[in-house]
Amino acid sequence: MQRPAPFNGMRHIALQVQDLEACERFYVEILGMDILRRAHADLVYLTLGNDNVSLARAKQATGGDPQRLDHLGLVVDERDDVDAWHDYLVAQGVEVVRGPHDHADGGRSLYCKDPDGNTVQPLFHPSVSGQRLA
Repeated sequence: MQRPAPFNGMRHIALQVQDLEACERFYVEILGMDILRRAHADLVYLTLGNDNVSLARAKQATGGDPQRLDHLGLVVDERDDVDAWHDYLVAQGVEVVRGPHDHADGGRSLYCKDPDGNTVQPLFHPSVSGQRLA
């Protein structure tokens, strides 16, 4: 099976945080990000215009480990690319943990695991898909 259209960047990062409110203030007030969308009380999406950072309240204590990457988002240009990537990943024997699904903000994505167990999200997102960075 042929690989689908290439990814168009890694402009979506998702972090689990212990203190969502403090982290939101840091990213917005200190680093200058804008609130793109508040999905619910435990999840906020931030942006600098050509990226997307999600901050999610951690479901459990993360201890002293400073690395809390929830998943890595790889942006695709078209909604249908998500489904094409799903079919390709399955054909390659990649573990898909959640198949293609729509988001309330118009996005579409799926989740799979890399060989080390990290979650990767091929993602169509209206705010970043289709952008070209020089």
